[in-house]
Amino acid sequence: TVMSKVVIMADSNSGITQEDARARGIEILPMPFLVDGEEYFEGVNLTQEQFYEMLARGADVSTSQPAPGALMDRWNSLLKRNDEIVYIPMSSGLSQSCQSALLFAADFGGRVHVVDNHRISVTQKQSVYRAKALADQGMSGAEIKAALEKEAFDSTIYITVDDLQYLKKGGRLTPAVAAIGTLLNLKPVLKILGYKLDVHTKTRGMKAARKAMIRAALADREGTLAEMAQSDRLQVCVAYTKAPQEVVDSWIAEVQEAFPDQTLLVDPLTLSISCHIGPGALAVALCEKA
Repeated sequence: TVMSKVVIMADSNSGITQEDARARGIEILPMPFLVDGEEYFEGVNLTQEQFYEMLARGADVSTSQPAPGALMDRWNSLLKRNDEIVYIPMSSGLSQSCQSALLFAADFGGRVHVVDNHRISVTQKQSVYRAKALADQGMSGAEIKAALEKEAFDSTIYITVDDLQYLKKGGRLTPAVAAIGTLLNLKPVLKILGYKLDVHTKTRGMKAARKAMIRAALADREGTLAEMAQSDRLQVCVAYTKAPQEVVDSWIAEVQEAFPDQTLLVDPLTLSISCHIGPGALAVALCEKA
């Protein structure tokens, strides 16, 4: 049998830059952002720096989903020189763009496989790299989709938010709760598991929040992800939104101390998360090694 040529594609929520994608032979669809009503594209004409400058000056920033035309045009052109596409968008629980992609794929006669493996940012990136490795081993699009969806829930991200106003703005906290939280220096620890972003716990102060995240990550390693950890397939990632370098460095050191035998991956959180949680957030994520 002739091996089919499978191309791997994701959106920029994965944190894979256009340069990185080119180097690895992966396709990345840039996510659109609306800033004061004007459209920008992540990693094309919107850098992390520009994004945080806009947030800092109080611009109205929101995510939007890729235009149907942009996605389908890209698929059409890729299918001229490839047999199949495996498309890995951000989690269906966090955006409509996965459902939309599934609908569009129906028009492509089984040549486009949309994977809903409930990931975003650092864990989504690992899935994309894993898909690429499977494609390089000669797996078909359908097989890659099945493999990724089977382990969809084998990942978690814990995030501590430094400034509550962004959660308030996004409607995830009521103004009253945000006001009291700010007054008491409450730091919610959020958890992204599969479908949704939930509050995992609330702590007072950043130091306590960091400890709570590490406790939660260690509990996952002993619990839901124990099998992965025992067979040395566990990847620990450290992530953050715009924060002073010394804060990021001390967080890396703290996570490394908790997971001494792990080689950590360090990555900024993608803009689609940042616009809901603001700068100064820290995160730890667990998933399968790519």
